[in-house]
Amino acid sequence: MPKVKTNSSAKKRFSLTGTGKIKRKHAYKSHILTKMSTKRKRNLTRSGLVSDADLGNVKRMLGIGK
Repeated sequence: MPKVKTNSSAKKRFSLTGTGKIKRKHAYKSHILTKMSTKRKRNLTRSGLVSDADLGNVKRMLGIGK
C-alpha cells in the first residue's frame, strides 16, 4: 500500500502537542478588527484544540494514525 501524502495546507495550520492532541488557531483574527472588542480579539489570539468531530479528518490530512 502506498504512503499517505500529507496535505500541505493542513501541515501549516495544525500542530501536534506532546500528548498527541492537535492544536489549531482561531478564525476571525485577520482583518476588520476595529469593530471587535479588545477582549474578543485577545481570546482569539490563544490557540485551541481540534474538536472530536473533526479529529479524524484532520489526522487523515496530516497522515497520522489510521
